[in-house]
Amino acid sequence: MEKHRVMILGTGPAGLTAAIYAARANLEPVVVEGNQPGGQLTQTTEVENFPGFPDGIMGPELMDQMRRQAERFGARFLTGWVTSVDLSSRPFRVVVDEQTTYAADALIVSTGASAKMLGIPGEADLLGHGVSTCATCDGFFFRGKRILVVGGGDSAMEEALFLTKFASEVTVVHRRHELRASKVMQERARNHPKIKWVLNVTPVAVHGENGKVSGLEVRDNASGEQQVLPAEGVFVAIGHTPNTDFLRGQLELDERGYIRTRGVSSVTSVEGVFACGDVMDPHYRQAITAAGSGCKAAMDAEKWLEGSMVHDWSVTASTPS
Repeated sequence: MEKHRVMILGTGPAGLTAAIYAARANLEPVVVEGNQPGGQLTQTTEVENFPGFPDGIMGPELMDQMRRQAERFGARFLTGWVTSVDLSSRPFRVVVDEQTTYAADALIVSTGASAKMLGIPGEADLLGHGVSTCATCDGFFFRGKRILVVGGGDSAMEEALFLTKFASEVTVVHRRHELRASKVMQERARNHPKIKWVLNVTPVAVHGENGKVSGLEVRDNASGEQQVLPAEGVFVAIGHTPNTDFLRGQLELDERGYIRTRGVSSVTSVEGVFACGDVMDPHYRQAITAAGSGCKAAMDAEKWLEGSMVHDWSVTASTPS
């Protein structure tokens, strides 16, 4: 069984930044890639809000550059899916693809969170070409365009309100008459002159023309009639699921499944296990904040391995709500 000082689970901005810092600290990290190496940014087109790229950069290219930077300093990558871990004793055990077991003195979890999708025809094909799950990431590209936001919770209201800065019109599409969002968020959205509403309908398919979104087909839940709502953008805002199923019963998670960390650090409920990126941050969900937390995780792991980590955890902060 191979044993490593540090293993990093996940290769989004958080995991790759952790790999860069851990490798530069001569920790020889081994990074386990999942079924989507590079994380959610590999599904985006142009990224314009990551510092250092004034002309923007394609998401897959940014992830490739970060990976090559980590490899330059000695990080090693394994392709596979972490199916289980044993955190009950050290060294920790990590099982990949239900076949190969690795041991690690320290573990950095950066497995991210997956956006919930509608699962309708056209959605996957047009992801990154008019279909999006992140208003703050992609809203700028829809200046002066008609946008649909699918969802009825606080996240959907936040997305809709943010998108009014760019869109000519934002329409909230929800499957029920009543919204799940808090009253204050509902009032803000309902009072905004740019936001319109199509309620009690079920999305059926995303339509496209010339490789770009042209509208969303919906079915009226009362009459059964179907219509196509014209739009240049469809933002799916029905929530995220942290990729932590393999950690249940081993690490302290919040009620939604996000990893709880201590104070402003990456320290988890298990000594020697650190968390970074969207798997512990349901609030910001940005590439740059994920990268910053990856830096913290690597530095915390290094200090812990050296036996020099000294913190006052009398004030402990859970993941932001």
